[in-house]
Amino acid sequence: MNERPKTFYEQEVERLTKEYGLPAHHYAYIRQSKAFMEKYHADKIELNEMAAAACMSRFHYIRIFQQVYGRTPRQFLRDLRIEKAKELLKKGYPVTWVCFDVGYESLPTFSKVFKQGTGHSPKVYQQLHISNPE
Repeated sequence: MNERPKTFYEQEVERLTKEYGLPAHHYAYIRQSKAFMEKYHADKIELNEMAAAACMSRFHYIRIFQQVYGRTPRQFLRDLRIEKAKELLKKGYPVTWVCFDVGYESLPTFSKVFKQGTGHSPKVYQQLHISNPE
């Protein structure tokens, strides 16, 4: 009797278990926390809350998340917010509106992080990438 082929998810869980000794339930919790960040990136997300939801200590959660995704949860969230901001800026939304819409509470902080991530201030990035209406 032939077994059904394994899904990508099942193959990935097996690979991580072999490579890192990561229990399958840890991988599932980490994936859930990533999906949570993707859905609620604009909200204030506390690291302690994400770690508790993944049934891990804060430090263990950071370590496991980084093993799986190659970045800390904070770096992942920052990069996610910058990508969302780039999309909105390209559509012509005001910089201040974009700042608050992607989850930053301070325009100077948003501008600094955005410039570090893209090499341009939000306004310059927008001017370089916005569709020319002419």
